[in-house]
Amino acid sequence: MWPFDSQARNGAPGRIRHRLGGLALLFIVSIVAVTALSFTSPWRLVELRSFDYLTTIGRPPLPKDGPVIVAIDEPSLSEIPHQWPWPRALHARLIEKLREAGAKAIGLDIIFAEPAVDPQNDDALQAALGPDVVLAGDETLINTPQADQLIRTEPLPRFVEAGAHVGIASVGLDGDGVLRGMPGYEDSFAAEIAHAAGQPVVRHEAGAMLQAFGPARTYPTVSYYQALDPQNFLPEGYFKDRTVLVGLSLQTAPDVRASTPDTFATPYTVHTSRLVAGVEVQATLLDNLTHGLAIADTGTALRLLLIVLGALVGALTVYRDTNWITALWGVASVGAALGLAYISVRYGRVFTSPVGPVLSYLTVVIGQSGLDYAAERRTRRQVTRAFGQYLSPAMVERLANDPSQLKLGGETRNLSILFCDVRGFTTIAERMKNDPQQLTTLINRLLTPLSDEILACGGTIDKYIGDCVMAFWNAPLDDPQHAAHAVEAALRMLEAMDRFNAELQTELAARGEEPYGLRIGVGINTGDCVVGNMGSLSRFDYSALGDSVNLASRLEGESKSVAVPLLLGEETARQAADRFCMIELDRIQVKGRSVASPVFTALKEAPPREILAEHRRLLDAKYAGALTADDAIFDRLTAALPQFAAYYALMRTRLAVSA
Repeated sequence: MWPFDSQARNGAPGRIRHRLGGLALLFIVSIVAVTALSFTSPWRLVELRSFDYLTTIGRPPLPKDGPVIVAIDEPSLSEIPHQWPWPRALHARLIEKLREAGAKAIGLDIIFAEPAVDPQNDDALQAALGPDVVLAGDETLINTPQADQLIRTEPLPRFVEAGAHVGIASVGLDGDGVLRGMPGYEDSFAAEIAHAAGQPVVRHEAGAMLQAFGPARTYPTVSYYQALDPQNFLPEGYFKDRTVLVGLSLQTAPDVRASTPDTFATPYTVHTSRLVAGVEVQATLLDNLTHGLAIADTGTALRLLLIVLGALVGALTVYRDTNWITALWGVASVGAALGLAYISVRYGRVFTSPVGPVLSYLTVVIGQSGLDYAAERRTRRQVTRAFGQYLSPAMVERLANDPSQLKLGGETRNLSILFCDVRGFTTIAERMKNDPQQLTTLINRLLTPLSDEILACGGTIDKYIGDCVMAFWNAPLDDPQHAAHAVEAALRMLEAMDRFNAELQTELAARGEEPYGLRIGVGINTGDCVVGNMGSLSRFDYSALGDSVNLASRLEGESKSVAVPLLLGEETARQAADRFCMIELDRIQVKGRSVASPVFTALKEAPPREILAEHRRLLDAKYAGALTADDAIFDRLTAALPQFAAYYALMRTRLAVSA
């Protein structure tokens, strides 16, 4: 149990409850925030832009037998020897030519609201009109501080009396200036053309949007001058049984007598950056009306439901964890939302904006990912802070990168425990009793290289007890070679002591002080222990408890009784035997244990086999009670293993005393 982890104190169920509680709060905040945004004007414009992309992915085909456009375009302005506006007699001639060519309905997207300068032109146009012709009208709403005024402009009454239909060609633009909506007039220009052509009009809901079929000049288009002479310029039967729309369709939008070209931005403008002529917009509206292609917009209730659904899917994506798989799910979920929105608008003729559900989904997923990242960074800092004094920087980095390698609670593990104590420290402390600062400096200088060797071998420093160091291996990180690494650390510590003493003697000689040296005793034991944070909630240590720990401490103390600096338990010797030469020294019954246990020491380099065999004979004779103090084997082994001279001398002395 890590006191720095409040979630761990409640166990796994507590962590899950804590995560689900935070996720529920994020879920609610996401819904409220996205819902509030959905009622703003900028949000609606973003949704409309998504409509532009969804309805223009994979250009839908033009309906069969759709309208043909006769364009008042640049070639016609060049070929026709009249100034614009052209005389109405010319339009009358066009109507007659189109009627002769078999056109079933003709729509003139031109407003004839004022009498012509030459009355004969009006007479000619009136004579050409009939029920198969639709003339354009206009409605304009003028806002003034005093009142809102609706002005309706229609063709001259004489043209209506001649049998021509009148359709309002006005269209509404969205806040970004793009034409997307179907006209709300019952007598719209497109609807009246449909009636004139004998085509039924499919009713649509208020607020429905149009399905565009392409950029400018998507519809079949011929120049005005060509339509005046179809026999010479157009294929035979080009206009037969077709609906024909006549209007401005300029490519370069020249200034024609200061008139403003009749052009609009449509959903395809987002791709082409080009405007579409008003007459082509009317053709699009006509096909939408006659083929039932108008797209309904989802209501507020469904939009809010989709926002909730997006947040719910996001919560399900991250309710366990966030990682690279979350990113894949995120891409897949957003792709699915866009795909469903596309299918809905293309095949269901219903626009369900993906913006709301995608944003609510991403808000939950990114929000929880951010919280998890912050928690991971916090855990990383906590791990670094908690274990920075126990482990080497490399091992702390491993833990920080993957905290799952440690368990949040006490656990039983097989450890190798090392105790190291300074020999004769009491005498040194007495010598420096009048200079405690020097004593502290000395012990810190000593413990630093010893600790460095422990950390270099992957050990965890448990604690410092005065001049004693406790460390262990195989926790918190797994170490399959923990016994060998503990023994390696002990041997390196003994070498570090030799270097330390050499430096100390040089310093003492330079100061003219009486020389002295320091020695250490090390005990290592391997066995099962309970390891974890021990202490109170406010003060704790990452430590190990158990009989194996006690035995390691006893072995460190018993190293004095066998006159060797390193004493190993039987299990440590067994596990590390493939890395070091293990030499059994005695069988010791340590305090608190009823059974004598063999103890060992370790050498980096193994002595000759015959020397090891002779040492084994010495131990067998000792255990059998057949060894005497004057046995020549002591002299031979002391000469062969001078590092054990003190050990053999102590054994010889004890045999002599007990004889």
